[in-house]
Amino acid sequence: MAFALPVWLAVQEELLGHGGADSAASSSFDDFDDGALFQLFHLTRPCIAFITDAVRIRMKNVAVNTPALSVDATVMVALNFYAHGVSSAEVLQRLGPSQADCPEVICTVSGVIAGMADQFISFPLLRDAKNNVASSIRRVCGIPDVLGVLAPAHFKIRASPYEKETFRSFVNTLGYTSVVSQIICDSDGNILSVEKCCVGSTFEQEIWDSSFKGRELEEELHGPYWVIGGKGYHLSKHVLTPVSEPANDSETRFNEAHAKIHNVMRTTLGSMKRRFRCLMQLGFAQECSLDKKANIIKACSVLHNIAKKFSVPPPPVAGKIEPLHPGKQHSGPVTVNTEALQARQELILRNFSFAFTSKDPPRTSIMGEDV
Repeated sequence: MAFALPVWLAVQEELLGHGGADSAASSSFDDFDDGALFQLFHLTRPCIAFITDAVRIRMKNVAVNTPALSVDATVMVALNFYAHGVSSAEVLQRLGPSQADCPEVICTVSGVIAGMADQFISFPLLRDAKNNVASSIRRVCGIPDVLGVLAPAHFKIRASPYEKETFRSFVNTLGYTSVVSQIICDSDGNILSVEKCCVGSTFEQEIWDSSFKGRELEEELHGPYWVIGGKGYHLSKHVLTPVSEPANDSETRFNEAHAKIHNVMRTTLGSMKRRFRCLMQLGFAQECSLDKKANIIKACSVLHNIAKKFSVPPPPVAGKIEPLHPGKQHSGPVTVNTEALQARQELILRNFSFAFTSKDPPRTSIMGEDV
């Protein structure tokens, strides 16, 4: 992420410095030992304490329909749901008569945590931050001047097959119903940007064209940098796609480097979905109302970045990591951006006309546990 540790700690102090006695009071989480905490929430005690205090600050301005519940209890309900996609009996039994309000509690907390994205999801803006992100990516794959990896992130939902038109709108390129968000991450798997929540059939190029980050980059607001995009995106001055039919060794080497850094997104999303299993199945959705799903996706993205700052490992891999979506491409002809094509060719000639060498060998994975 663009935040260096001192900046992160400064944000922490600003957010929580006025927590007062509330922060020092006993917590509902104190009833669990460290092993049970990780089992129930897939997070560690210091990380949970940070999240709870950050939510407490924000909740002062939010009307809660269950005033009998403490902030600790509401956070506990939400974190448990994120971790498992359902509420665990160990958590429910502590809520007593408030159990029926769990969906409302989860909705409220998700909105609060999603609202924290301005603090904990940071696209590099300053020169040093951009250089740091670009340098890290170049060390991994050899491609220079890249600010992040761009991909559509699909999350399964349920849709009624009896509403045929709506159902078809949610079916994605892999044949299941989903919603899709646009995510950008860095070489270490930190989320730099998360936008949109669209039906699964939406073209990723359409999402990019209408997104804030897409417009900023294409309008040159971030300078002469690229983001790495898959085959579902059009090559542009700022979206770097692979060569569709490599004609020589240089283009083949470039495609291999592109695939290597693009795979970072696969491991990142795999890590997120293991830690926050609610993302494996977001429940029923309606095309005209996706705000609640968007808040859950953004909240989990915020929590993913916080967990990484606290060095909390995700739960172990169970089965294969879901592949990235191959990309939904328009059937009609696509106008080739000749300026972008020339820029990509020059990049390939400068950096991949000979075999990649480095004093520091490229890393094989951003997260050993994700492979």
